[in-house]
Amino acid sequence: MYDYVIRGGTIVDGTGAPSYVGDLAIQGDRIAAIGVVEGTGAVEFDAAGRAVAPGFIDVHTHYDAQMFWDPDLTPSSWHGITTVVSGNCGFGLAPIRPEHRETMCQVLAGVEGMDLASLRTGIPWERYETFAEYLDLLESLPLTLNVGVLAGHTTLRLYAMGQDSMERAATPEELEAMAGLLRDMLAEGAMGFSTSRETSHRSLDGRVAPSLVAELDELMRLCDVVGESGAGVIEITPGFPGRGLPNETLNEIARRTGRPLTWVALLTGKYSREEARRALDETMGTGAEVWAQIGCKPMMFQVTLGDPYAFNNVPIFEELVRLDHDGRRQLYADGAWVVEAGRQITALRGEGMWATMFVQESTVHPDLVDGPRLSDLAEKAGVTPFEVMVELSLAEDLRTRFGVILANGDEAGVAELLQDERCLLGISDAGAHANQLCDASYPTDLLGHWCRDLGALSLEQAVWRLTSHPAAVFGVVDRGELRAGAYADVVVFDPGAVAEGPLERIADQPAGAERLVHRSEGIEATWINGAQVVGGPATAVHPGRVLRSGA
Repeated sequence: MYDYVIRGGTIVDGTGAPSYVGDLAIQGDRIAAIGVVEGTGAVEFDAAGRAVAPGFIDVHTHYDAQMFWDPDLTPSSWHGITTVVSGNCGFGLAPIRPEHRETMCQVLAGVEGMDLASLRTGIPWERYETFAEYLDLLESLPLTLNVGVLAGHTTLRLYAMGQDSMERAATPEELEAMAGLLRDMLAEGAMGFSTSRETSHRSLDGRVAPSLVAELDELMRLCDVVGESGAGVIEITPGFPGRGLPNETLNEIARRTGRPLTWVALLTGKYSREEARRALDETMGTGAEVWAQIGCKPMMFQVTLGDPYAFNNVPIFEELVRLDHDGRRQLYADGAWVVEAGRQITALRGEGMWATMFVQESTVHPDLVDGPRLSDLAEKAGVTPFEVMVELSLAEDLRTRFGVILANGDEAGVAELLQDERCLLGISDAGAHANQLCDASYPTDLLGHWCRDLGALSLEQAVWRLTSHPAAVFGVVDRGELRAGAYADVVVFDPGAVAEGPLERIADQPAGAERLVHRSEGIEATWINGAQVVGGPATAVHPGRVLRSGA
């Protein structure tokens, strides 16, 4: 007698091996048998005509704060994801001194688009300070998913240097304090170390995130600590091509530490197809384990000029970031400033961006919603696209919401990257930019749009990208494969129906903050650590665990 037997499904085991029809038995938190299961289950699940796969693993999330008010980690849990990794891009919540809490809120709001009031009110700041205390606090939550946490460079700098972390290089003593902190965090279970050199990563007050101020010697020293630990991954956001860390530096870090390194992100539009191929040739295959992180969805941001995150790396917007709402309105009313801002945006993003931008939500301009692109409106009016954007926004107190594809709009280019096994699928950013985009639904988009509809990947390839591949890179043990003895993280889905649902706006965050979500279609059942969390009777079971490096 087993707890569960999943009968007659198409077993896609996550390794890339050919699928086959068979059964899977779950006993406790482990897979007890797979193939032909002779025994019976206390619960029998008929999976005929359905795919049975390992639970999906999302290695690039920013759920650090959301875990406290939404331990189900929606919408990820709706899309077959059973394990997430947070603390990416150098940002996290621990360790943190009481006097630095507001600074971290300002950084996360500015860089990751998190709601400031939600951060201030939704995190139980008073219950922890150290990283170990933070992990222990997470373990006390009724988590649905498994969660791993990276040690963030910005977090380390702020703890060791205070406000100076955003202004200057570290002293030798401060650097050694950071190295000691990181060593402790890795010993306590951090899944690795993350950092960012992306110049658009700025606090609400316009200052750059602390990791951007660090000198290269500091970054190398901290990466060496990861190498000395013998465990963990290094995640780096190197910055915009040509202005951030070069490929040679990424290779050097991976070679000298002996640890896997993943860099964020290789996206079409940000890189041409030729540049993408060159970047892959210059990293993987050079004696170092370096993985370019890719996404499968177009990076469709929802932008307002009240909060123009999409333009944060445009030089002229540095002054605007420091202004309040009224100050921004006044600046947008300055015709000369608008012309120069439009010129700089176009120089950085290209003319093609305006051909993807449209009015997505508006009460003042309902006739334009999902209508003509800004490039078409500009041509008709004889002005620039940014001037159109400003005019529409000023008429609605900067509340007009525009949809724009910032990257990954080239389907043929994305297909090439998905088919290149030197790439690691990730970059969902789940938990960040919650009112601007929702890419947490990428597993159902991959399985439905790219696998079934376009045939860019076989079912076995798609499941490998979602399961055993990220597990291997990030050192997630006994997950990502269907085999006897592995943890029973299992998802059952209908290959003919799996898809992401329509985009919705809901207000369920602390302080009434809104977010965008996709529901899922075709995900019929999910088990995490042997407990059924989707597709079965509602229970009070919250089987998620805090994963420590190597476990």
